Amino acid sequence: MAESKTPEELEAEIALQREQLAGTVDDLAAKLDVKARAQHTISDLKDSATTDAGKPRPEVLAAAGSLLAMAAVLVVWRVRRNR
Repeated sequence: MAESKTPEELEAEIALQREQLAGTVDDLAAKLDVKARAQHTISDLKDSATTDAGKPRPEVLAAAGSLLAMAAVLVVWRVRRNR
């Protein structure tokens, strides 16, 4: 048989369920906030690509330089090949 609860116990149980539901709704709202998530991702990427002083990390500069060099080689190769 079901145990009888006092009104105070029922109120406490309802209050706990409301708090849990509010937390779940807040979590869902945060997941649906695409703009805030995108800004957070951009902020994380910026933080990982810069030093504490706000300057680009050397490895990021090296990677960018390598990409530019590869692009330049590809352009020169295509120009010479099409002559």
